[in-house]
Parts: sequence; C-alpha cells; structure tokens
Amino acid sequence: MIQNSEYIDLLSNSPLTKRQLAVYRYGTKGARPKIYLQASLHADETPGMLVLYHLNHLLKKAEQENNIIGEIVLVPVANPIGLGQILNGNLVGRYELSGKGNFNRAWPDLYLETVPCLEGKLTQNPEKNVNIIRQTIDEILKKQKITNELNALKLSLLKLAFDADFVFDLHCDDDALMHLFLIPDHWPAAQDLACDIHSQAVLLCADSGGHSFDEALSTLWSKLAQTFPNYPIPAACMAGTIEYRGQTDVDDNLAHQDAIRLFNFMQRRFIIKGIPPPLPKPLCEATDLAACDVLRSPIAGIVCYKHSLGSIIHQGDLVAEIIQPHLLDLQIREPIYSNTTGLLLSKRQHKMVRPGDTIAKIVGKETLSYRHGLLLED
Repeated sequence: MIQNSEYIDLLSNSPLTKRQLAVYRYGTKGARPKIYLQASLHADETPGMLVLYHLNHLLKKAEQENNIIGEIVLVPVANPIGLGQILNGNLVGRYELSGKGNFNRAWPDLYLETVPCLEGKLTQNPEKNVNIIRQTIDEILKKQKITNELNALKLSLLKLAFDADFVFDLHCDDDALMHLFLIPDHWPAAQDLACDIHSQAVLLCADSGGHSFDEALSTLWSKLAQTFPNYPIPAACMAGTIEYRGQTDVDDNLAHQDAIRLFNFMQRRFIIKGIPPPLPKPLCEATDLAACDVLRSPIAGIVCYKHSLGSIIHQGDLVAEIIQPHLLDLQIREPIYSNTTGLLLSKRQHKMVRPGDTIAKIVGKETLSYRHGLLLED
C-alpha cells in the first residue's frame, strides 16, 4: 500500500507565502488500472470539491477493507492559487489575476516534445508502446523547469495524472445540467461513465482549441497514433471533463450520491473490488461539440429566459430576451433565437449581461457553420 496523503509545495510568487496541493492516494503504486481525479481547476466551481470529499471517505473505507485493485489518485482542491483570489468579497477562480489567463487553458503541449523522443523506439506491441510513451512523458516532465507559481501548479498536476488510464477533471457550468466532455476516440468506450454519472449530454471534440488540462492528456495519444501510423498506439488515457451541473448545485446529499456513482464506475472498471449496481440507462446520445449552439448577448442588459433547463428547443425558437432597464418603451427587447434543435443545457446565473456574454447552450445534433476554432468558452 502507498502512503495515503501528501502535500506538494508550490513555488511561491511572493515572500512569506506558501500554497500546497493536497494529494490522496489509494491502492498500490504502479497497479492498473490507474485513475486520477481532480476538482475545481476553476476554483470558483465548488461542486466537484464536495464530490471528491465524499469520494475520499468511500475510498478510505474501501482501502481499509482491502478492496482497492488499481491505483487511485485524488486532488480535491486542484487550484489553491485561484481559491485565494478574493476580489471585493467575491471569489474569482476562473482566471489568474496577474494576467496569465484562464486556469484551464494553455496547458503544455506534450505531443510536440514527445514525437522526436519516440523516433526508433516504438514496436508492434501496443502495450509496450504505451509503456514507452509514458516513460518518455515522465522524462520530459522531470526536465521541465518551474518558473512561477502557476507553472508549478500545472507541472505538479500533470506529473500526478499523465500515466493514468482514466483522468477526470471535475468542473461545473454556470447554471446547467450534468454533462461530459470527451474526445471521439473514447466514445462509445466511455458510455458506461456517462451512464453511471447520469450525464444528460456528452459533447465530443477531437481538439476544442483551448489546450485544456484533459485534452493535454487525451489528444496526445490520438496525435501520436496519427504521426506513427505504422505502430499500434492505443488511446491509453481516457481523459475527460465532468461538469457537475451549475455553480449553486452544492448539496451534501447530492454530492454524496455523485461520489457513489464514481465509485460504481471504478468497480465497473475493476479499479475497486465489488459488484456495481446495474448500469443505468443512457440519458442522451453523444453529439459533436461543434453542434452545440452557444448563444451570446449582442447588447448589455438583463437576460430573461423563456424556457427552463432541460427543455427541448427548436431551431428558430425564442430562447431569451435582453431588456435594457433604462428604456421607457416596454416593447423594446432584444430577442435571442436558437440556431438549432436540441436540449437547453445551460443558462447564465447572473442575469445582467454584457455584449458577447454567453447566455445559453443548446445541444444540437447537426454541426453549426459558425462553430470552429476555440469551441470552449474562455
């Protein structure tokens, strides 16, 4: 058995301050399958932290009963930097306030450094290739220089996760239903995950354009397989982002149920001993992320919605109106119409909006011509 917990110090950006990552480990180091879970990389997205709090307790009990087969690594608070960013009494956890941008963008592109290191090393054995690639990534990460606190955070998290068979980054949306982001290479293999967590949408994209944490680990394998077509390279890291509804969906009982669902998945994938309950029926089909209609406000004002979350919206339907409260004419409203037919997945929690703000997402089935480049919100 490995030591249950450890604390990783991050390089401090200012004198007499220190931030740490708390890491919890279960099972035997090097055992397979390995699963890595982290929560709240966007530090103001609280639901995932509570889910991993409950999962931690379930795993502790499982370990005491000698039921851990693989290796499990949990980071319940993945962003202590963002968690400390309080501005006028409000937690600002999505962006690094010194100007380094979105915490879940611009992660290192491991593919670029891995390719030249693999020349002449790959074999016709897929398992051997997986080991060779993981060893190569390990060597690359060990050579990286830590230059600042954010860089230290990113490298620390990558070192914990890069060799896992499963990597789940727990987030939440503004006001939303449960949903899941994956690359196409992991579908339908990940359908059991979608069913276990009761996901109401599965959004697939080979490269969303933002260099997010999960794609830094998943797309690497897809790109290597394309670069070395004469060698069998499996999609060895099922990395995805799980969106635990909306920011206000922080409930003790709900988080405990979500933790049980992750635990069931781990049993289903033989990471933990035991017989999981029957797999729940799927609540959705997987769809292309480019088919998700992202509606934005063209003006500043108050957004007033015409439908509730989970509603089926048809192309051309009025989804919301933007009201400018300073105008006397009650008839002047800016209508926002749907460009597709599908599930109303998310809405905006704060109803005062500015031009360009996302006000809703609708999960369609047909790709939309305007959806290209950066498919994620910044």
